[in-house]
Amino acid sequence: MTTLVCTSASKAATPTPYPSFSTYVRARGPVLLRTARSLTANPCDAEDLLQTALTKTYVAWDRIEDHRALDGYVRRALLNTRTSQWRKRKVDEFACEELPEPEAVPATDPAEQQVLHDAMWRAVVKLPERQRAMVVLRYYEDLSEAQTAEVLGVSVGTVKSAVSRALGKLREDPELATVR
Repeated sequence: MTTLVCTSASKAATPTPYPSFSTYVRARGPVLLRTARSLTANPCDAEDLLQTALTKTYVAWDRIEDHRALDGYVRRALLNTRTSQWRKRKVDEFACEELPEPEAVPATDPAEQQVLHDAMWRAVVKLPERQRAMVVLRYYEDLSEAQTAEVLGVSVGTVKSAVSRALGKLREDPELATVR
């Protein structure tokens, strides 16, 4: 079995093809970083911006004729890169007069939820067996009218009418009237 070995790590110590580029970055790096920081609000973003601009400069190093104008070239690369980032940015927030968020609904008390659940179940248990089965299948098991009819072996119309009568009885149940 052959193991692949990365040889680029051993070449890391070799000098760059453009020693003048390394000298330029060492000499002008702090000044260029200040320029990048003036273009962004975040220092980390400024460092990334400068790194990107220096990469573009390195790629174009052979084509730059006047190395005395390198600061201008890098500044233009900084500005162009920042403009590209800004254009690609997705705007998620918009200024407006009214807050779009709905007002927070206070959380319901778990004890009150349990009282409501118990009262509802006691009212459902009072229903006739067939209506109770249909209400449980429709609303507790979340089956459609057709599925409920198929499970119980009745027609869809029977399910509709029985559930309607059961809901009417639940609306009239005195125990649920106090909870509402």
